[in-house]
Amino acid sequence: MKAVDKDPAAADGTKGVLLRAARAAFAEGGLEGARVDDIARRAGINKQLLYHYFGSKDGLYTAVLEQVYREIREQEAALALDALPAEEAMRKLVEFSFDYLQKFPDFVRILADENAHHGRHMQASRTVEQMNRPIIELMRKTLERGAGEGVFRRGLDPLHVYLSIAGMSFFFFANVHTLSRAFNRPLGTPAAIEERRAHITDFALNAIRRRSSA
Repeated sequence: MKAVDKDPAAADGTKGVLLRAARAAFAEGGLEGARVDDIARRAGINKQLLYHYFGSKDGLYTAVLEQVYREIREQEAALALDALPAEEAMRKLVEFSFDYLQKFPDFVRILADENAHHGRHMQASRTVEQMNRPIIELMRKTLERGAGEGVFRRGLDPLHVYLSIAGMSFFFFANVHTLSRAFNRPLGTPAAIEERRAHITDFALNAIRRRSSA
């Protein structure tokens, strides 16, 4: 059996390897379909280390959820939207949200699986809610700035606006295969994806723009 890492850097490296293996396994089979033995084998690590660091498969699953949320929030923060005019910032955020889900389909699958478990692992997490607060605050400031610039309507709820933006992209990528069959239209082609991206961006911006008084 591999000894438990006493060096903090080595321990972080071991946990990182386990998280990568677990993320792939949970994205493929969900919490129920993934097996601890398979995750340990993918990581090349004795499964006792998995239990040492994460306590259980559920603990590992929670850690993966925290990781995927941390990554998207860090990349959102790196957009530096506060430095842009409000409409440009909102456009960039809508496009980022779409592009991120296209680039990381495992994010979509893992969140869909956690929804099947009624969000119980996220509820048990000490950090997920805290990690998600900044995006709503950013949305609030961007909407207020846009209202001050005269481009956005006043009184918009930042949470509802964010849910609408994220929801349009999430629904598309979570259901692209069934939607393609249901409507007999190849929605997963590069051209169709680009068309959908442009539509969602235009739709979202038009929904929050200040209406001209005709």
